[in-house]
Amino acid sequence: MATEHPSPALPTPAPSRPYPKARPDYGKRTASGQRAPRADDFALMPERERYIAGYVDRLPEGAAMDIKSLAKHLPLYGQMAVSSALKALGVAGHLRRVRCLAGERDQVRWVSRTYWSRTARDNEWWDTFLTTEGSHPAPEATPVPPTADAGAQAPATASPLNVTTSPAAPPEPAPQQTAVASEAVAVGVTHPAPAPPAVPEQRTQGAQATPSPAYLALARLGRVDARLALSAADCRALEPLAAAWFTCGVDADYLTQALTAGLPAQVDSPVGLVRRRLTDKLPPQLTSSTAPATAAVTRGRRLLAECTECGRPGTPEALPDGLCRGCRTAASDTTPTAPAGPPAERDVHALVSRLRELTRLP
Repeated sequence: MATEHPSPALPTPAPSRPYPKARPDYGKRTASGQRAPRADDFALMPERERYIAGYVDRLPEGAAMDIKSLAKHLPLYGQMAVSSALKALGVAGHLRRVRCLAGERDQVRWVSRTYWSRTARDNEWWDTFLTTEGSHPAPEATPVPPTADAGAQAPATASPLNVTTSPAAPPEPAPQQTAVASEAVAVGVTHPAPAPPAVPEQRTQGAQATPSPAYLALARLGRVDARLALSAADCRALEPLAAAWFTCGVDADYLTQALTAGLPAQVDSPVGLVRRRLTDKLPPQLTSSTAPATAAVTRGRRLLAECTECGRPGTPEALPDGLCRGCRTAASDTTPTAPAGPPAERDVHALVSRLRELTRLP
């Protein structure tokens, strides 16, 4: 009787190694205007660049694009070969490395990204693309709206000053006063309403107002350098001159640095020296045409291109082919040149004789 031998199950194929993922906001970014992949992609490039370009093209968004991660998953080439291939791909117009601000609200940081294009682009296209990417508005800090619980607890935590000065509902009469008033109405006797208790007036005339930033900056000069210690009267007298500096767009640190820089060894009249410097060193007033441009740059997302070879940051226009000036010069210097003519013939016998004489010397 024949014995059945069931065939074993087909072996499960080994799962492919997952793509290495970069940290959030880092890694690969696909440029816009990509065409569908074709079999002849990167056909005109050398074998090494074609192999690495095909691997990078298949990486998903956010995949790690650093040299170590790519060399770890490319068995045919090491880190030096991957670095040279990425440089060649950048010169060919397939990738650009950039730095940009990323984050939410006030938690922002610089991140490194690599924009990849299956289609080779020229420098003008990359400049326009990176400039457009850098003009996107950066995430701004948004105020947190008050919750319903906070609004409900606000009257309970109000200060006594707010309670006495703000309009409020009249106090409820006491139960005993209500009973007496009811009996008086029943008997027919009318009594005048009791006068409300007198509230003492708040003495706001003697309270000192909050000092201005100009006054505070002058008052701190003595803490920075004892030779410019000013009295309260001196600070009030110089406050209008210091306030003119703040209208020019400077801050307290700039004012302090300008007033304390290059002081003489001994200052006989601090108020006179500060008054003279506030008048002579007044910074220029920014025009209205430059203010919106400065504000737009501050609000926009800052994006800097990186050199593919050394990582030096710069504007997209200053890094043609993705390389800085130093790396472009070094690449041109190392380019092999054709020899001018055949090498001169050498006398081998004379050279050997000379080497033998050198070996005999003590």
